Amino acid sequence: MSILLKNTTFIDWKTLDFQITDVLVSEKEAKPIFFNDKITDADEIIDCSGKLVTKSFAVGHHHVYSALARGMPAPEKNPQNFYEILKYIWWNIDKSLDKDMIAASALATAIACAKSGNTFVIDHHASPNYIEGSLEIIAEAFERIGLNHLLCYEITDRDGLDKAEQGLAETESYLKNHQGLVGLHASFTVGNKSMKKAADLMHKYKSGFHIHVAEDLYDQKHCEDNYGKRVIERLNDYDVLNSSKTILAHCLHLDDNERKILSQSKAFIVQNAESNLNNNVGFFNSSKLGNNIMLGTDGMHSEMLRSAQAAFFAGQAFDDIDFVSAYERFRKVHEYIRINDFKGDEDNNLVVLDYPSPTPLNKDNFLGHFLFGLREEHVLHVISNGKLIVKNRDLQNVNEKEILKFTQEQAKRLWSKL
Repeated sequence: MSILLKNTTFIDWKTLDFQITDVLVSEKEAKPIFFNDKITDADEIIDCSGKLVTKSFAVGHHHVYSALARGMPAPEKNPQNFYEILKYIWWNIDKSLDKDMIAASALATAIACAKSGNTFVIDHHASPNYIEGSLEIIAEAFERIGLNHLLCYEITDRDGLDKAEQGLAETESYLKNHQGLVGLHASFTVGNKSMKKAADLMHKYKSGFHIHVAEDLYDQKHCEDNYGKRVIERLNDYDVLNSSKTILAHCLHLDDNERKILSQSKAFIVQNAESNLNNNVGFFNSSKLGNNIMLGTDGMHSEMLRSAQAAFFAGQAFDDIDFVSAYERFRKVHEYIRINDFKGDEDNNLVVLDYPSPTPLNKDNFLGHFLFGLREEHVLHVISNGKLIVKNRDLQNVNEKEILKFTQEQAKRLWSKL
């Protein structure tokens, strides 16, 4: 299968160099992009005159389990703090998920991700009453849409040690056959016994942790009260920060020593600005954290352009972020995938943007358009692994209307249990 994108304005995602050219994309080669204006034959030819073509996007931190929450009934109690938001909303949702609801959540997430220009998703999943096989359900749904992925199950003691053991077992079962991570909820719901087993599993499979860190001050207080140290110091004791595969989500409430540890570690931090705003937990500050900072959505939505813009806007008062660093965080996930030898983010993953700008667009001002102009609505075509998965904003591998009917049915089932 080959796709010829004719008359493109191709933007190199690393240098932001612009080039008017034809682009031949194939699923057969690891680096299958060739520039040759003499090529006239391909399995599919798409005229991209006036369109922008560049590397597709990737989500650094997502939550499939939140996909059916939109429009749900109000919780039994109005949460007064972050812990109550978890208790009365998110932990209530994830405990209600069954096989069909997980499948619906994964399909809904995959559809939104693909139509937003993403071809790779890093997800952090929880379904305490349906653990075994849950990651395989998500993987199959993502692949049905045409997405690449890096998954983990959220190991936690909050529902009992037996559930923690099931989470460990699901993780190991999945890692035997798939690229993945060792997921944990957060320090305050993972005791020493489960933390040690998770770390041992991580080292056994040469993987990394994917865990929420200091999203709220509650996490730090619990750690200091119960372990006599702060969260990053506790994680460091288990030698999980020396893995470049480790992902630490949020990292809002850190002291200078924790920042020093992280700046000297190989771990990656993922910022989720809109989720932090929604939960009123604070603002991200990149000071002394090093350069391994990428962006996620935390299950709020699937639009990475929007996440980058939110990080930039929120950061004007609380962070040292500018046009260049906002774009660097947006693209840092590709470096994370590359240096860890994960598959699915090669050069044959592209997005075609229909962006009719009212002002000039070039290499020198692209970042201004990136932050103040580009939106999900501009995603026209998406190519994943050399295959067209979105064409003219329509999914190519599935019937979207049928899937949305299924997801709405499962959402109603979920809401009836809340």
